[in-house]
Amino acid sequence: MAQSAKRFPLPSSVGVAPGTEAAQAAYPWYMQFEPGDDTRFWFYNSMHFPEPMCLFDMVTAEAAYIALGASNTRVHSLPTTKGIDYRIVNGRVYIGGHGVTDPAEIEERTAEFQQRAFYYYEHWERLYDQWKGKMKALINAAQALPKVELPRYEPLENVHAGKGVAANHTLLTTWHATLEGYFRMWHHHFEFLLLGYGAYMVFFDFCKKAFPEITDQTIARMVAGFEAEIFQPDEEVKRLSRRAVELGVDHHFIDSQSADQIMASLQASGQAGQDWLTALESSRNPWFNVNVGDGFYHYHRSWNDDLSLPFAAIPGYAAKIRAGENIERPTEALMAERQELIEGYRELLGSDEERAAYDQMIELACRVFPYVEGHKFYCEHWYTNLFFNKVREYGALLAGLGMWDAEEDIFHLSRYEVEQAIVDAMTSWAIGLPPRGTQRWRPLIAERKAALQVWSGMESSPALGEVPDLIDDPAIVMLWGITRESLDRWLDGGEENPNEIKGFAASSGVVEGTARVVKSVQDIGRLQQGDILVCQVTNPTWAPVFQKIAAAVSDIGGSMSHAAIVAREYGLPAVVGTGKATTRIPDGARIRVDGARGLVTIL
Repeated sequence: MAQSAKRFPLPSSVGVAPGTEAAQAAYPWYMQFEPGDDTRFWFYNSMHFPEPMCLFDMVTAEAAYIALGASNTRVHSLPTTKGIDYRIVNGRVYIGGHGVTDPAEIEERTAEFQQRAFYYYEHWERLYDQWKGKMKALINAAQALPKVELPRYEPLENVHAGKGVAANHTLLTTWHATLEGYFRMWHHHFEFLLLGYGAYMVFFDFCKKAFPEITDQTIARMVAGFEAEIFQPDEEVKRLSRRAVELGVDHHFIDSQSADQIMASLQASGQAGQDWLTALESSRNPWFNVNVGDGFYHYHRSWNDDLSLPFAAIPGYAAKIRAGENIERPTEALMAERQELIEGYRELLGSDEERAAYDQMIELACRVFPYVEGHKFYCEHWYTNLFFNKVREYGALLAGLGMWDAEEDIFHLSRYEVEQAIVDAMTSWAIGLPPRGTQRWRPLIAERKAALQVWSGMESSPALGEVPDLIDDPAIVMLWGITRESLDRWLDGGEENPNEIKGFAASSGVVEGTARVVKSVQDIGRLQQGDILVCQVTNPTWAPVFQKIAAAVSDIGGSMSHAAIVAREYGLPAVVGTGKATTRIPDGARIRVDGARGLVTIL
């Protein structure tokens, strides 16, 4: 471990906020820090969990890391890295990688990897088509789950048919099926993901050795300009914007009005409004089954549940359409640049053997890379929305039985506590007495809500534990932007020049503008035309608001993070992995973003 005058806090030194100890203890014991964790390095996963986590929502971390570890360690057997461990303190999720350093184990795992991963690469298209079939079947199964209800009497037709199983048992089987499907989804999620990154990482490593001066961003641009399902929701918003202009109804989309008000206005506007609403319905299924976050918080609702985000984008798109401006993603330009870079660097190689290896690696990277973003539509969005909405059904049923006040209160219980409440309801229905939980859950829910408020106002260290001499997990470097250099910058805190913030050069271009600090999804509506988005992390489903911004700056992320990928695909300058941009840049300040140098300057 590196010795330095500056260091991140040890996990054992991070105290639980006074008054929130019981809420902290409510998270399962296996998510809590323990004394032995002081010897390991942890970093705050603000890429996926930028806000304090409700107790139930921690199932999103639990299921994801179980599946990721299984894929890395046991299924595809990545040679030098295994799974990711996680802990939670004050509502914040910290993670740590588990690398492989023993040469004998690396050799053993490499042999396994070649038998497993190479088969996937060889049969990628067939297996990926099969994967889509599995995901659609899983989605269909989730949609077909029985409605959550407890009738006054068992339906007479069930009795006459000799069903022999009462309605309260269906509560339990549906709950188990809901959880099982969610955990299963995450296994499907990681079936291809790490292989997609792996193919790119092999190409990345080759380029770094063959072309010592090449930048990370240049290599990333060699796989840019791809089509993936996660970009289609924004394409649908553009289509609806064009249709609104064609029908002459775009004036109904007013920023100060709610989505319901706009829908009512269109409904009353005659045939043109009706035609636009018909077009809306064709977009909503399936493409509006995306949420405004990244699929890890129950309150980041889908566009179908809340049309505010897509409707907010229509005035800007419509104005550009009327002005004759191009609103398309610059895919053709990105593909042309990609081909030019691939051919240009190929010519620099000194032998036919090197060129053959280069051709093979870049061909594989371009074949598999669309999955890296495309899977998100099916997994983190469509399926996750179904999952959370089914949990809401239980929340509504149990609220109706008097256990708590509103359906959303269920998310302040752990998944284990929810099952206890379900069994309590099953017993209550069976014996004809009120559930006992009416006295238990309300004070706990109030206590946990209060704790979240406290935690939301706290600053969290970007990392915990001793700083490693070397970060050798390529996924941690490329996705989260965690390198020894970035950790040193975080520790420095900007003391060299308080007006300069360094990060990863994610997408080239230089712009100046007003910084708009967005710390949660609820702040997106504050963005104005020409603002520079400063956030903890961006999300592909924010794409409709990208038309407004001039550039993006994020706290977390590496050259292949979602923030970096989306910025490149939309041709926006971006700097990611700055560490503390959201705390160091004042909201409303004028800043300059240099996406090629990875530099943000407060002017």
